[in-house]
Amino acid sequence: MSGDQERTVRPERLGVIGLGAIGGSLAWQCMRAGVPHVIAHATSAEDVTGAVEAGAVTHVVDTPEDVIAECDLAVLAVPPSATLELLSRLAEPIRAHGVRVTDVCSVKRAVVDRARELDLHSFFVGSHPFCGTHQSGFAGARDDLFRDSIVYVTPVNEGDEISQEIVTFWRDVLHASPVVMPAGPHDEMLAWTSHLPQVVSSALAVALAEGAPDGATYGTGARDTTRLAASNTTMWRDILMLNRSPIEQSLDTFARSVDTLKRALADEDAAAVAQWLDRGAEFRRRLAE
Repeated sequence: MSGDQERTVRPERLGVIGLGAIGGSLAWQCMRAGVPHVIAHATSAEDVTGAVEAGAVTHVVDTPEDVIAECDLAVLAVPPSATLELLSRLAEPIRAHGVRVTDVCSVKRAVVDRARELDLHSFFVGSHPFCGTHQSGFAGARDDLFRDSIVYVTPVNEGDEISQEIVTFWRDVLHASPVVMPAGPHDEMLAWTSHLPQVVSSALAVALAEGAPDGATYGTGARDTTRLAASNTTMWRDILMLNRSPIEQSLDTFARSVDTLKRALADEDAAAVAQWLDRGAEFRRRLAE
């Protein structure tokens, strides 16, 4: 980055490791925003081809180490387990080249803890753009995905300079709305607002697959509520395993809600069924306001 002011806002050489829906969107939107060089690496040849054909990158390199060697800001846009592995693998090159690094995982405590263990306090800040898609690969990328979206920024150290650099990158280059939050509270909140909805969608899809009559026709209700079930399996496996405790707590509450309905049905209590439905409807109305 050229100059102190530009350094905090716009990278000259952005590195993106992973060109799926999130990484591909980030690279593409940065290109459209005028970042001069977007250097990428991805293991999927299909994603690389899609990104190159769309003009979402300036060039592609062979290894993650090559990305770090050529950029001044790198984004790790891979599933959580791969992010943890990359932090360990790239810690020495990151320090040697003085590269600023962030990620895009929706689970943050494990990632921030790994960066802390590797003494990357001066180089790494976690990020979670809250605008995910159930689509996988560059085919799901958009060149405006992050515009006006919330991005949670989770520092290794509160109030450090690099945190502000990452905040301004999301705000000034990608036109997102960054919110700084510690990793622990972030994961506890996301267990309810993102991870539980994913689990419920997947559970419904499994129930329909196992119990629906042969030849059943599904309307918009089933299609809408199972949309998230089509999300990337590897990513969600990692999220569920790394955020187990808060997700288990949210599932306990969800199970109690289902049990309330089951008891009302078993008791043939129409008033209790209506009360249960009304409570859900009231929440949904507030959510839509």
